[in-house]
Amino acid sequence: MRMTKQTTDDRTDNTRTLVVRVDSAEQTRNEFVERLQAMEQGEDTSSRHVLDLPNEAAVSRLTSETNLSLIRMVANEKPRSMRAAADAVDRGYKEVHTNLTELAELGVIDLIAVNGRTKRPEFNFDRIVVDLPMDDDDRTEPATV
Repeated sequence: MRMTKQTTDDRTDNTRTLVVRVDSAEQTRNEFVERLQAMEQGEDTSSRHVLDLPNEAAVSRLTSETNLSLIRMVANEKPRSMRAAADAVDRGYKEVHTNLTELAELGVIDLIAVNGRTKRPEFNFDRIVVDLPMDDDDRTEPATV
């Protein structure tokens, strides 16, 4: 999974959108080269953040009810630590720690070190858009459960 910035023509406001998609490394490289060429030609490019996941199973993990409620809480309440996040969602610290660590590994949440061992979760977007291809030719790796 890779986080890239992608050009888009549909952003007219200051909304920070994370686009999550299942995509191949080759497609991501091609888009990156196209963006570089556009910038070299002086074209005005707006950007959005794109998180490329390897398969639909990773998208499913991200969009589970548990993870989405945790992401929303982090975005809205901005907890000062993982323990504060656990308290805010009324769940055990160990479970929330596991979920936040997984979300950080996916590239969705940042865990900022504060005072040594404490980590503050951050979500730096206003919305998540999931882009799933329906054409079998567009899928990269089969989802395994």
